[in-house]
Amino acid sequence: MATRTLRGQAAVAGIGETTCYKHGQSPDAEFKLALMAILNAAKDAGIDPKDIDGFASYSNDRNDPSRIAAALGTKELRFSNMQWGGGGGGGAAAVGNAAAAVATGMADCVVVFRSLAQGQFARFGQGPQVPTISGDMAMQAPYGLMSPAQRYAMKCMRFMHDHDVRHDALRAISLASYHHAQSNPRAVMYGRPLDEAAYDASRWIVEPWRLYDCCMENDGAAALIVVPAERAKDMPHKPSYLLGAAAGSDHRCGAPSHNHPNYASANFASVAPNLYRMAGVKPSEVDVLQSYENFTGGVLMSIVEHGFCQPEEANDFLVKDNLLAPGGKLPLNTSGGNLAECYMHGLELQIEAIRQIRGTATSQVKDVDVSMVIAGPMVTPVSNCIFGSEATL
Repeated sequence: MATRTLRGQAAVAGIGETTCYKHGQSPDAEFKLALMAILNAAKDAGIDPKDIDGFASYSNDRNDPSRIAAALGTKELRFSNMQWGGGGGGGAAAVGNAAAAVATGMADCVVVFRSLAQGQFARFGQGPQVPTISGDMAMQAPYGLMSPAQRYAMKCMRFMHDHDVRHDALRAISLASYHHAQSNPRAVMYGRPLDEAAYDASRWIVEPWRLYDCCMENDGAAALIVVPAERAKDMPHKPSYLLGAAAGSDHRCGAPSHNHPNYASANFASVAPNLYRMAGVKPSEVDVLQSYENFTGGVLMSIVEHGFCQPEEANDFLVKDNLLAPGGKLPLNTSGGNLAECYMHGLELQIEAIRQIRGTATSQVKDVDVSMVIAGPMVTPVSNCIFGSEATL
């Protein structure tokens, strides 16, 4: 029986994005932003947008694939898919879903996309704008746990308490993202550097998050073109092959009211091994990491759960120099990430992972063969993926 795997069967051939704006300030509607990013990705891949035959997104995306297909004039819609789950936990899973479609012949050219125009809709960072509450929120809102920052802070506080992790580790993650953003003209925080004194003087949002521990909220769109591996060789850019993708959550992560067993977790305890198994990669072989920062604490726990360091090593491992391109032990969020490049719900991290494989990143790591993405720590389900150069096949 043949091994069931996506390893090396699909590749990202095109990437595209729009300008990113502060939340609520996009001059264009969310649907138009999606189309703009997709057209840019198609141009980057050197394909006619009419040849796109599939779409994949995540997190209750509001842009219907049938409408997108009609607007693009695509010849045929063969595949449409959206990963469940709130937040950015589906960013890597959407790539895996697209790769599964092309690997199995369900489609030949699938776009992974995400678009946000929060001026049209409610802000992500606020509590839910609803007249009544029910379910999980009925057990949280009366106690003041309304926004994502409030809900996830307790998980990180517990982790830091259990393992004696100092706040310096969170600061290092933030400083690394802002450092890389200063080399990236596309970044919202380009030209706005951050140092230790400014970080430490920033206001508390909810302990342990200071202002610069929290992701931005932006409007814009991003897209990737996924094609079968053999087709990617004939396209304009160096192919980035999908070595592995995984999605899910640890045991009973969906248990309500902060009641699941592995509480102080980013929810990758069982997901990370599945990724490494498919990709045939060890943590020590990852050249560069893009990790979704809803909050810096999610990155902290994700790095531990993906085996880059042990919990008791976090204080020594998570220092700024270790996280910087080109020569750090684990270059992290090399475009600036959600904290300092833009918050395109994490899909900009996939794009940066591809740029690192291509060798075109603004904070380029030398000779990247293995480029990894972690999506949406602390939500459920979460996901992750690993891209590789041709040398890894």
